[in-house]
Amino acid sequence: MPRKQGDSKEHRWVEKSNVNKSASSLSASGSSSNAGKEAAMDRVAEELVLPPLAIQFGSIGEMDFLPACSQKSVLNPEAYGTISGASTVGPSSAPADQMIVPDHGNQTESSGAPAALSSKLFSENLLQSFTTDSLTYSRAQVRATFYPKFENDKSDQQVKTRMIEMVSKGLATMEVSLKHSGSLFMYAGHEGGAYAKNSYGNIYTAVGVFVLGRMFCEAWGSLASKKQAEFNEFLERNRMCVSMELVTAVLGDHGQRPHKDYVVVTAVTELGNGKPKFYSTPDLIAFCRNWRLPTNHVWLFSTRKSVMLFFKAYDDLSEEGTATTVCKKLDEVADISIPGKVRSRLRMQLTKCLCGFCSSEHMKQVLRDHPPLPTEGVDLGTSLRDICAENRTNEKQQIMVLLESVGTSFCPNYKDWFGTEASDSQSRYADRSVLSKFLQSRPADVSTTKLQETVRLMIEKNYPAAFKFYRNFHKAGSTTNDSLHFKMVIHVHRDSYFRKYQKEMRINPGLWPLYRGFFVDLNLFKVDEGRSAEFAKKASSESELTGESTKDDLADEDANLMIKLKFLTYKIRTFLIRNGLSVLFKQGETAYKNYYMRQMEIWNTSLEKQRQLSKMLDAWAVYIRIICGHKQLPSSTYLSEAEPFLEKCAMCSSENQALIEEGDLEPERDMTPSSPSPMAKETVAKDHGLIVFFPGIHGCGKSALCKEIMSSPGRLGDDRPVKSLMGDRIKEGYWFEVDQEHRKEPYSIILADKNAPNEEVWRKIERMCHSTGAPGVPVIPDSEGTESNPFSLDALAVFIFRVLNRANHPNAGYVLKFYNLYEGKDRKEFETELFERFGSIVKMPLLEPKRPPLPESVRSILQEGLRLYKLHCRQHGILDSTKGQYAEEWTKWEKQLRDTLSAHADYLNSIQVPFGVAVDKVIEQLQAIAKADYSPPKAMVFAAVTLPISKIIDIIHNLRMKDPRVEGFLKDKDLKSSLKNARLTLAHRGSHGVTALASFALHLNQSVPVAVSSLLFSDKLAALGADPGVVDGEKIDSKNEWPHVTLWTAQGVAAKEANELPQLLAQGKATRVEINPPTTVTGVVQFF
Repeated sequence: MPRKQGDSKEHRWVEKSNVNKSASSLSASGSSSNAGKEAAMDRVAEELVLPPLAIQFGSIGEMDFLPACSQKSVLNPEAYGTISGASTVGPSSAPADQMIVPDHGNQTESSGAPAALSSKLFSENLLQSFTTDSLTYSRAQVRATFYPKFENDKSDQQVKTRMIEMVSKGLATMEVSLKHSGSLFMYAGHEGGAYAKNSYGNIYTAVGVFVLGRMFCEAWGSLASKKQAEFNEFLERNRMCVSMELVTAVLGDHGQRPHKDYVVVTAVTELGNGKPKFYSTPDLIAFCRNWRLPTNHVWLFSTRKSVMLFFKAYDDLSEEGTATTVCKKLDEVADISIPGKVRSRLRMQLTKCLCGFCSSEHMKQVLRDHPPLPTEGVDLGTSLRDICAENRTNEKQQIMVLLESVGTSFCPNYKDWFGTEASDSQSRYADRSVLSKFLQSRPADVSTTKLQETVRLMIEKNYPAAFKFYRNFHKAGSTTNDSLHFKMVIHVHRDSYFRKYQKEMRINPGLWPLYRGFFVDLNLFKVDEGRSAEFAKKASSESELTGESTKDDLADEDANLMIKLKFLTYKIRTFLIRNGLSVLFKQGETAYKNYYMRQMEIWNTSLEKQRQLSKMLDAWAVYIRIICGHKQLPSSTYLSEAEPFLEKCAMCSSENQALIEEGDLEPERDMTPSSPSPMAKETVAKDHGLIVFFPGIHGCGKSALCKEIMSSPGRLGDDRPVKSLMGDRIKEGYWFEVDQEHRKEPYSIILADKNAPNEEVWRKIERMCHSTGAPGVPVIPDSEGTESNPFSLDALAVFIFRVLNRANHPNAGYVLKFYNLYEGKDRKEFETELFERFGSIVKMPLLEPKRPPLPESVRSILQEGLRLYKLHCRQHGILDSTKGQYAEEWTKWEKQLRDTLSAHADYLNSIQVPFGVAVDKVIEQLQAIAKADYSPPKAMVFAAVTLPISKIIDIIHNLRMKDPRVEGFLKDKDLKSSLKNARLTLAHRGSHGVTALASFALHLNQSVPVAVSSLLFSDKLAALGADPGVVDGEKIDSKNEWPHVTLWTAQGVAAKEANELPQLLAQGKATRVEINPPTTVTGVVQFF
């Protein structure tokens, strides 16, 4: 919509340069230990990307991207795990003759690489003295990468529908692969390096190299050494990266401990000197068969029938399916089945469904040209588990023995783990000034241009990511004062930002993708003026040749539709047991019960399975708390306790055995629908209180709400004392005071009248709840949110408007500060995390649902303020917005903001829910929780075709005109007033089971013709006999024996009794009136 003149003058705030900030000032401070160095690296990497205030909301304590000493693993009970507290391996541990090897890069090679020269690589002064100017260039090349994290904008049901549509039209083939449960491992050759998801040079990559080397030995026997060397040379020469799932028992528990350690190839990538190119599935299988490497089991579905059969098979097996039963069923329904070379023995697996443009004919040709090759037996020597067990007290030694066991043909040097003889314990790390020099330098080629573009966008959009730099030991011989070599690691902390980045790619078709496992070789160097012109011309010509403006396939929604389909046997261990440990040990059994019940509601688990699982998980909660006491069971070794417990459960009954192990299919029990089980409720014992807190923003109404509650004693429905602690009156130690006040009267309900805007505060409240036994209840303003914030701009406008109308109010910048504390999570993530932490959420109505859109001038001034705030944070951190370099701009902006909001005061007042209504709604929800009447969201209970009531009334009217029996029956009944809905039930969860119910999901919101053929009525019931028709060539059949639309029931008679009308007709207790020919009415498939 064009902007009206005079609405708002848009400003673009530009970051001011700081003349006092030199490159040296950006360096991390020195540290006497690797841990200190890593900590410094973490801080500077984060600070460059996110303002400190945004970091405060993020999961800083949960980052898992540090190489070597930061990736911690725990010794498992079998005594073949890795040790805790891993640290970088010192240079003295590696053989001297393997410290330096000739450089194979495309820069000038150094003959001999004397220690004096290579030691320059490890001098921080060399980096600090490297300045950027017009003759400074950079060359950045992706060295290892994996597919981006796919996050569909559409729901799973919408994705399924689109997949079926595309396959039906011959536009795509659906591909399904059986995913092995392990860790991402990438290998780019012995020079290119071995990488984990966001790290390298540690126990994870050493284990990966060892397992991959052993796979070659198993496959090639006596030829293994030769093939290993050829494989390395092939990857180096073609600049390729092979991505694998590393499945092992020594790096922490996933869904189940494998009987054997192995890798499965999941992607092959050509890196060249430019953009990564991923192999298609047929090409990947051909590559793996040439090298005798294992792949996933893959199935292709190229017809509508086969796709529909696949989704039906999943619905049938989702609650009982195992790897064996699933593979067997998919082999039956798929058009093509390509077995994986490693056959999984795990009982539960994750099946990934990807819709791509893979040609079935291409795949058939590949299978003909590349038949499976035989493997050769060979003595493999000491196993991975034995090596880790024998050296479990020394991780350095573990790494060394693993690499030595692989052999020099596959791992001729240990530079990524041990460095070179000229390095010291801290020379691995480079400070963050590398990033600024990289962005200030001129790109030497298109690849560098595109990577700079990606990094700049991530910084500009404030993505929660870290950019970390390490010295490249493989380039030691090429390092000079004017040519520095680094490895750059790009780690995105939140998966939701991959989806946001894909949207940016659709706006900017030339943008490169944002990958998972993103490692880049970076060279900063200087050239003379003559070569500078050469580079500029070369980069320009490369850009024209590569056609960088074309849209990337990874930005195409239809080309990258994906659904992850998890089976219940997998989810029991991972989601319900492992992921629930934190809730169980921090908040107790009641909160854990809420957690797992909510998960099952989200999954639409059948009522019978919910009953079975609830019984088992309640027993697990008691069992593990007895075993571990108050010390939480580590998630990395949870199977040590979970598997014995599950085995005992399986021996108790055939029902448990079916639930936990193989589980033959059994029919759903016929049961009437009921309200959610009491075990799904948040029960609050009367001998405990409540801690009510507010994850909100200034102006959200929390203080006014607290005053309303305090002014009416007993409004929460019982006689427990209610106390309110105002944050404005307690300047320091507020949450400590809340804790102390609650301990004085544990039965009281505390209203914590202070904004609780981040995870640090939530953790404090969690600890309080755990120690006192009082549930925490978050009260949040109800708002739609944005892509990266749980509060919409409409809500922000109202919050600021309220604040500016107070006496002695803070400046508007203070409100923006709190708004930015929530940056990084959308509304769904925000609510989900609060619910999982505390087991309940109370929503305070804020905005009228049917309101006019936010005026463009208001939206514009808010966006300007947010941009200005980000600039201020980058320069001054948490300093008040009225101070610093942007103080004058803040003053101007706030004046414009006041004028704009004042001009729209009537609008801002009109869109708010009346405060009295909001208070009543909040109190109603708090009363429900205080009385233990709170229940999680209900699952879908039945599917039906909803018919227009007016059409049904017309049918009845015509029957009355033609048949006196109908007129006589209806003369004292006012159907126009009493008929509230007209539905033809297709399936009911209680009567027909979750699989039957789910089978109609593909037709959600689709129009269905329904043929109405008769009217049946008795003295207590009346219903129309009806038959649903065909949708997209498929007949829709109701699971009811007699499909019908209930019209009327006598008082006290349930609507489901209408199912008995055919029997009553046979007994002479009901009347049937034919409608000939049948009348067709169109309805819509919906779930309720």
